[in-house]
Formats: sequence, C-alpha cells, structure tokens
Amino acid sequence: MDKEFGIIRECITHQEKENLKISKANVGWHLDHSLKVVNNVLESLKNSNSDDYKKNFNGMRLFAFTMGFFPRGKAKAPKRVLPPEVLLKEDIENQLEKAIRNFETIDSLKENQFFTHPVFQQLNKKQTIKFLRLHTNHHLKIVRDIVR
Repeated sequence: MDKEFGIIRECITHQEKENLKISKANVGWHLDHSLKVVNNVLESLKNSNSDDYKKNFNGMRLFAFTMGFFPRGKAKAPKRVLPPEVLLKEDIENQLEKAIRNFETIDSLKENQFFTHPVFQQLNKKQTIKFLRLHTNHHLKIVRDIVR
C-alpha cells in the first residue's frame, strides 16, 4: 500500500476540488473515506480471532477480485466510514499517518485473522489486503478523474 499512500499524500492538496459530473463528493471526501476504511478494516483484522475464520465461496468477491476493480456507484458506504461535514487537511494527514502505522503491523498478524465485509463476507489477511488495495484504488481513480 506504499504506492497508494504516496498518491493519497500527493492528492491532499486537491482536497477541495470537485466535479459533479464525476462524483457528488470532492477529493477530500474520497481520501478521508478511503483512509477511514483502511484504518477500520485493519483494526477489525487485528481484533479478530483466527480460530473463528471460516473459508467460504462468495461469487461477488470472486468477480470483484478477479476483475480487479469495483464498479462505480453500486455501493453505499457504512456510516462509520463516512467523512465528517467539515473536513480539515490535518484530519486527512493524521488518518494517513495512522493508516501507514496500522499497515506496518499487518505482517505480524496470522493468515486467518479476518475482516467481515457486508458483501464479500469473511476476508482473511491476504484477501483483506487485496480488498484494501482494490477499494483504495477505486477511490483514487475517482480522485484522478476529478482533478483532471
């Protein structure tokens, strides 16, 4: 995720930019949301018990992970990962630093520690990393389109 975190850092200066033809939300919203997802998912992964993981088939997960992207406008973010009404540059920067620190600890986790996604269900550590990359890149593509 070093690459993704670097791109997020570069895009913070564009946080106020918006293009309603691309997204209802501005750049800052997408950056903040992406980082909230990373931090919440990694906390969930850390706090999971690998003994409770149950491998299962999930067609939606298979499709998204195989295609390597999420279609735009198909999902709605849970409240806990929505940005606040007033979004400060410092808040995004602090979340980015927290995400970097959180991601540095991922190697110490067990392979079957997991995160439960509302659509994809249980994702083990490897699947969670894949999900975080896909999700972050989904929002970074939107950000790039807004900035253009």
